[in-house]
Amino acid sequence: MYRDTITVAKSLYRLSMAVPSFRLTYVLGKLSGQLTKMMVDSEGFNGADFCVRLDNHLTHGVLLPALATKTYLDMRRRGIDISALRYENFVARPLDMCRIILEFCHLPVSLAELAVKAFDIDSQRTSDIAKSIIGRFKEPQLTQRDKAKLNELMKQFEMPLIGEPGIIEGTLSCAN
Repeated sequence: MYRDTITVAKSLYRLSMAVPSFRLTYVLGKLSGQLTKMMVDSEGFNGADFCVRLDNHLTHGVLLPALATKTYLDMRRRGIDISALRYENFVARPLDMCRIILEFCHLPVSLAELAVKAFDIDSQRTSDIAKSIIGRFKEPQLTQRDKAKLNELMKQFEMPLIGEPGIIEGTLSCAN
C-alpha cells in the first residue's frame, strides 16, 4: 500500500516523535548520510540505500517510501506477481477495493464487508503510536528549498515528483 509521498513523510516525522530509535535516526541523520546508514544497519536492515544526509524533516519520510516503491517495481520487473494498492483509492471506495484485494489474493470476496469494518479501528490504539498520540505532534512544513531537494531524491528513485500524480505501475483499482 502506498500513498502521497509527502503525506507519508509528514506522518513518519510525527511517528519519530514517539519512537526513540526512529527519532535518533532523524537526529543523527542530519549530521551525515553515513550515520543514517549506520542507524538503519543497526535496526537489522541494509542501510546502503539510506546513505543520505537527512537535511530536512521530510527527507527520511520520502526515502522510506521511495525505497519501498523501488523494491516493488524491481520485483514486478523480475516477473513476481505483485500489485500495489493506493491508499487514496481505498479511502474513496473501501468496500470495492476490499473486494478487489480479496479477489487478487484468491480469498472469498464475501469477507469484504468484515474487512472494511476492521479498518474502522486503530490497530495501534493501545500503543505509543496510536493515532490519538501521533496526531498531537505538529507536521513539518514543506519549504520550496526542501521541495527542490526532495524532488532530486525522488528522481533518483524514479518516483513521481511532488505535486505530480503518483500512480505506480500495477496498482489495483476499481477500474481493473
